[in-house]
Amino acid sequence: MPQQSPNSNLTRGLMKKKNALVQISLLPIMIALVAAGTLIIRIPNPMGGYFNVGDAMIFACALTFDPIIGFLAGGLGSAIADVIGFPLFVIPTLIIKGLEGLLVGLITSKNNSLRDMLAVVLAGSEMVIGYFLVELYILQWGFGGALAEVPGNIAQIVIGGLVGIPVAFVLRRRLPEILKN
Repeated sequence: MPQQSPNSNLTRGLMKKKNALVQISLLPIMIALVAAGTLIIRIPNPMGGYFNVGDAMIFACALTFDPIIGFLAGGLGSAIADVIGFPLFVIPTLIIKGLEGLLVGLITSKNNSLRDMLAVVLAGSEMVIGYFLVELYILQWGFGGALAEVPGNIAQIVIGGLVGIPVAFVLRRRLPEILKN
């Protein structure tokens, strides 16, 4: 077995630190993109909430970067948008959208489109179920009120996946030196 030089281990360690710093530096931008994606296209629904495309940005961030970036960008970016647009949901959104980004980041393998789709479906299911439970039990909108939100949330996931997966694919190809581990 060939031995690796101490310099190659040092170089690999420095590259990991550099890449981690770059990803951390990009975090505020990812949070802002999620907030902007949530706020720019807002289609009100009868319950007082709104349909948005923030999930596309969550998916793009979480599929491109690591799960913690997905968690923070999804949770904080979406919660910031709710502070501005629907303050009643700030805390549930912080948790639900954060978990959505985390799950996508944990499930993806970053080189398999089927895994990306699976990540979006599973994390999207967490989002739909999470909001349903909050609306049913915490906000006490009743079963019908909580159920009325489900189709809009599913549409957000579908559109988010249709946009977020291709965006992540392009970012992965354009940012290989940042994404190498």
